[in-house]
Amino acid sequence: MIGQNKQIERKVMTGNHAVAYAAKLSRVQVVSAYPITPQTSIVEKLSEFIESGELKANIIKVESEHSALAAVYGAAIAGARAFTATSSHGLLYMHEWIHWFSRARIPAVMAVVSRTIGPPWNIWPDHSDFMDQRDTGWIMSFGMDNQEVLDLVIQAFRISEDPSVFLPVMVGLEGFILGGTAMPVDLPPEEEVITFIGERKQPYSVVEDRISIGNLTSPEDTEEIFMEMQKAMERSKELIRKIDAEYGKIFGRSYGGLINCYKCEDSKYIIFTMGAWSGDAMEAIEALREEGIKVGLARIRYVRPFPREEIRELIMNAKLGIVFDRSISFGSYGPLFEDVAASIANDKREGKLVNIVAGLGGVNVTSEDFVKIIEKNINKFESEGEVELLQWYHGGEVMGY
Repeated sequence: MIGQNKQIERKVMTGNHAVAYAAKLSRVQVVSAYPITPQTSIVEKLSEFIESGELKANIIKVESEHSALAAVYGAAIAGARAFTATSSHGLLYMHEWIHWFSRARIPAVMAVVSRTIGPPWNIWPDHSDFMDQRDTGWIMSFGMDNQEVLDLVIQAFRISEDPSVFLPVMVGLEGFILGGTAMPVDLPPEEEVITFIGERKQPYSVVEDRISIGNLTSPEDTEEIFMEMQKAMERSKELIRKIDAEYGKIFGRSYGGLINCYKCEDSKYIIFTMGAWSGDAMEAIEALREEGIKVGLARIRYVRPFPREEIRELIMNAKLGIVFDRSISFGSYGPLFEDVAASIANDKREGKLVNIVAGLGGVNVTSEDFVKIIEKNINKFESEGEVELLQWYHGGEVMGY
């Protein structure tokens, strides 16, 4: 493990700078840059690395987010390890190229510093922009703290460039909560990172293979392309678990693969979260366990591929599962809840599921809020055997629908 024989470099840095350092350690060759709050300091830091000579890469300054991802796409299909970052409306503006990327089966990594989609205009974070990309064919991970964000970006290059996958990877973190907040982060030695990732790999290069991309094709061929993307997603599950374990042996940090469990082993009640507020949920679990309530946390690290197998195993023996969503599919439920519920659709079980939608528009949700929400649902379930399926938490109150 690194640290036993090598000196770890520890820096206090924001989540945005953790992303930039991870891209530098991964020796990206092309960066496209277009500013948008709260992502801008990622590409600014990478620009500093390039200007100082610390990173030998080309930075392409473009006129829009749409062009930013198009530039990364062009660099990647030509054989370069490429990277960009964006947020909110910038991510929406990229949406066409997000689909082009995955359907071309070209590796690349993009950081999404999440921010509420307007209107109304709002620069605070929830998960709406990130979760809006679930159906685009990208592998999608989301970090809880700045250290994990750095590790996820490094691993993303390895995952994306694996021949069994060849899909782009999106790494999420909340703007301001992580993106602009400084924490201690351990930086692995660059040569060790490069050895871990390996040389750039991709299925083809337009420079060497002289091929065209995106031609008109038949419905049958199109459907086959989509089927192959789905198969690659499913294959990536075992790869993600393997790479997480290997990363832990080399660098001393392993997170559990697609899902990270906290005190799940003996839990009667399982809480599902994603992102930075998982730390507040952990504090709530500690408080509830002091009261004798056996609650555990399943933190979802990868939204795509979704960890159906792990979810099913966790929830089958639980009396109640509470899924916290920081976004909503209007007219339905929170997107995490939809995937959790689908994961157990054909299983016979007596336990219940409940969906809590909270923290939209950047509204703060504290550990005390988590305690209040969890206790209210557990008490109602234990006394009545039922809970309202969809609940909003707003203004300190749980409101059922």
